[in-house]
Amino acid sequence: MLKEKKIGVIGTGNMGEALISGLLHSRSSTPENIICSDIRKDKLKIVKESYGVLTSGNNLNVVSASEIVVYAVKPQIMASVLRETATSLDMSKLIISIAAGVPLSAIESCLNKDLRLVRVMPNIAASVKEGAAAIAPGKHALKDDLKVAKAIFDSVGKSVIIEEELMDAITGLSGSGPAYLFLIVDALADAGVKMGLSREDALLLSTQTVLGAAKLLMETNEHPGKLKDRVTSPGGTAIAGLHTLEEGGLRTTLINAVEAATRRSREL
Repeated sequence: MLKEKKIGVIGTGNMGEALISGLLHSRSSTPENIICSDIRKDKLKIVKESYGVLTSGNNLNVVSASEIVVYAVKPQIMASVLRETATSLDMSKLIISIAAGVPLSAIESCLNKDLRLVRVMPNIAASVKEGAAAIAPGKHALKDDLKVAKAIFDSVGKSVIIEEELMDAITGLSGSGPAYLFLIVDALADAGVKMGLSREDALLLSTQTVLGAAKLLMETNEHPGKLKDRVTSPGGTAIAGLHTLEEGGLRTTLINAVEAATRRSREL
């Protein structure tokens, strides 16, 4: 699906580089079929040396040479980059935006032309190929465009296809979710230290516990409640700990956190 397509990546920051790495590592694309640009010449040099892809200091060159263009730039410069490249954008190209908080309507308004647009909300874990991404189609996007976008983001984790109106909820859940889990891991490590473990051991065990639990959920496809029941035994340690978590309102607090982040995303 992607192997023979020319893919352009504008912006080689954390997410742009993660996509390049993922596409090559998964063998979804080849170095000669990827071209990227960045305003930082030193960064472009590193990317070229690391991955062997084509590079350019000119965004317009990237768009002209590509069938699929990924805009991996900061939201505050998205409009200027779009205007800079507008003359080479048409219905023959798939345009993918990962600029956080920039709706498809803003892109359409900026360019004032019909285009095959797709908006994606990835998260930071894409940098280790365990990202969670949501993909929303623009009004002129084709079914095959969604398949292509999904193939790209599945190369750095997992992805789902949604309606754009749910993007704020995605931001609250998977976009902000890593921050919640970092806090949980940090708290578990603190608890381990309080109980006498070294900081190093406590952090390693906390991190591995979260990683292992997530892997169990993915590989067994079991409901988390069912796996929770497998870990708890009558009168045991796990159920005692769970009772304290429920008593402290952990479940409600997490739901409220996602709701608050979603609400804040709508405000921005």
